Amino acid sequence: MIGPNARSRPPAGGHTVLVVEDDASIRTLLTSALSAAGYAVASAGGGQEGMFEAGSRRPDLIVLDVMLPDTDGFRFTRELRAQGVYTPVLFLTARTGVEDRIIGLSSGGDDYVTKPFHVQEVLLRVRAILRRSGAAASPVGARPLLQYADLVLDESTREVRRGDCLLKLSPTEFRLLACLLARPERVLEKAEILQQVWQYDFSGDTRIVDSYIKNLRRKVDRSAPPLIHTVRGVGYCLRVPRDETGAAPR
Repeated sequence: MIGPNARSRPPAGGHTVLVVEDDASIRTLLTSALSAAGYAVASAGGGQEGMFEAGSRRPDLIVLDVMLPDTDGFRFTRELRAQGVYTPVLFLTARTGVEDRIIGLSSGGDDYVTKPFHVQEVLLRVRAILRRSGAAASPVGARPLLQYADLVLDESTREVRRGDCLLKLSPTEFRLLACLLARPERVLEKAEILQQVWQYDFSGDTRIVDSYIKNLRRKVDRSAPPLIHTVRGVGYCLRVPRDETGAAPR
């Protein structure tokens, strides 16, 4: 584990990355590569140690092994999110099944790299996640305030409110809602959402959109008339319920 005084030079973009990986050789490889790329790096060999480092270091991104000796990465991420910590997470795993990938991303992860991997791919994914997290949330025509009905998203403060209720969203959920709010009452195809929110597709698998929409609905539409609607076979639309307006999406 890298100690508090381990930084020898300013990190890339001022970013700190936490590597949680029980395989010492992989942990060393990633720590060295990330440090060489200019990031400040902390590391942990298990979930409990990783949780402590996440709380004390407050990293900008966590590179997280799915199979840990004392927990699994999915549970680790869900626990972070339950505590209100929305640090982006990049999963590392030997599981190659699509279902595992969907479960991981649905648990609150932001990206997924399968083992064996090329370290350059990990670096590219890290840069992409940090770029997305630091970029303006709205994929089109960035505006500081996006509003529809009683739903308000403030890009300057990174806050979302539904009426008087403050909603706690992960960075990916924030970008997804901004994507919907940028084009209210218009049907957005799943492929378009993938491109706008994730900036690349997951091998053409749009189920990640479905999973994140499901999570977003639990927060946005939990105690108020639903605003996020499914257009079967196409995608999703943000609009007030039909029975209130009688209008169809444009």
